[in-house]
Amino acid sequence: MDMNQATFWWIACGVLIAVELATGTFYLLMLALGAAAAALAAHLGLGGTAQMLAAALVGGTAVSLWHVRQLKQHRAQPPASANPDINIDIGQSVHVSHWGAERTAKVKYRGAEWQVRYTGSGQPGAGRHVIRGIDGACLLVDAAEASH
Repeated sequence: MDMNQATFWWIACGVLIAVELATGTFYLLMLALGAAAAALAAHLGLGGTAQMLAAALVGGTAVSLWHVRQLKQHRAQPPASANPDINIDIGQSVHVSHWGAERTAKVKYRGAEWQVRYTGSGQPGAGRHVIRGIDGACLLVDAAEASH
């Protein structure tokens, strides 16, 4: 069976897509775009070197752009201990009646006693505070009036 270059690139594109579906590695779809670009170059009658360049440029650029996008998304999200999308306690209120040494206190929250640590500026006062993060079994809070 004599296979032309365009057919080879389309098969490579299909294999990359199939492997991506099996593994969930989205980067393989970007490489499949490169293989499709090479197939189109072959249809245009360009030589093997031009086809490889098309595959490398399109696939490499797509992978790079996707990687940069993923990095920006990761940097934009707060850590899991302070992310309200991961931890439902972030942003909830607790009432602190009095503070102890080292800006810590004990509060009742969700039917249990928790230790809280004040992370705001200045001295903590009694009253309503907002949970801004969690460190182990300690709620990190600041004054409810503070905007974040």
